[in-house]
Amino acid sequence: MSQPDNLATCVAGQWAPGISDPSVMGWITVGVYGLAGLLCLVAVLRTSGLPVRLFWLAMAILLLGLMVNTQLDLQTALNAATRCLSQIQAGSEDGHLVQLVFVVAIAMTGVNLIAVSFWLLRKHLRQIGLALLGFGILIGFVLIRIVGINGADPFLNAQIGAVQMKWVLEMTGILLIGFNANVAIRRARDS
Repeated sequence: MSQPDNLATCVAGQWAPGISDPSVMGWITVGVYGLAGLLCLVAVLRTSGLPVRLFWLAMAILLLGLMVNTQLDLQTALNAATRCLSQIQAGSEDGHLVQLVFVVAIAMTGVNLIAVSFWLLRKHLRQIGLALLGFGILIGFVLIRIVGINGADPFLNAQIGAVQMKWVLEMTGILLIGFNANVAIRRARDS
């Protein structure tokens, strides 16, 4: 492969926007993300306390963003950009160092997000504990997915019968957040 002239041309040669997973399960995942995101938005409006409301807003943004990403496969574009950036700047054919730095940076960001969220919201765990657990699972899923783009995805592609582990992991995180948002909405309504 020759060295690309610019980042946009390089990324366009490795990724194109389109429907990533047109399967039934792909569309179910999009729907579940959307429903859980909407429940989080309702929780923002119905719950009290600024930290809790900000948490539900962050979860709504995260879920709706991941809903879009689920079908557009934007992490693949980001990974292609890191590979292309490495090729452009270093003249490297494979870009392993830039990709490694990218994965480590994403992993550290994810771990820090979870730790900071638990610390800042520790007084509200009775209200949002399941959603925080779901958030942690989704961050883990995203991290495994990003590493998987680089060829380390046997775990996500493993199957139990007809069910893929990626579905189990992703759906568990989404459903925990959506369930907790629904409980928060009901509690606010009943109080």
